[in-house]
Amino acid sequence: MSEIRALRLVHEGRWVVSRAWIQELTGASAGTLARWYAERQAQPQTRRHPEVVHTVGRTHYFDQQAVESFWAAWQQDVGTGRLGRAGRPPGGAPTGGADRALRDQAVSVALAALHEDGGYRRGLAARLAREYGGVARSWQRAVNEALEEYGAQTDTAVPQQTAEDL
Repeated sequence: MSEIRALRLVHEGRWVVSRAWIQELTGASAGTLARWYAERQAQPQTRRHPEVVHTVGRTHYFDQQAVESFWAAWQQDVGTGRLGRAGRPPGGAPTGGADRALRDQAVSVALAALHEDGGYRRGLAARLAREYGGVARSWQRAVNEALEEYGAQTDTAVPQQTAEDL
């Protein structure tokens, strides 16, 4: 069972802060904070991420004054234009969002074309790419998904696709 750790606490008479607190201060992603810490020795002293001064469980704490000085120097020298998410979201690969919504829309268009044509016809993905824009390979993925749905709706076998169908 995980424990909730304080974002900020007093250690040896000084305020120390966690990475979550630093994220709130800077607006940087967890990946960016990890990179700043991992690459701290390559940075000039004024722009070097502070060292860990205290650990509770698996939560690292940094001297708050040092963090604020680091952040002020970073803003002055580098700015904040490139902050944000770095890499995949926590937990692994992306699971949907806007990309999935676009794919669902493309699958709907492909399914409608299958119904209109009375089934699969060679070159369908290329035709959809010409009509709606995009890349034939992306449309082929949508057609493949639509074919599974079409087969289930009409109780017909799903034809095997080849690269030359593009």
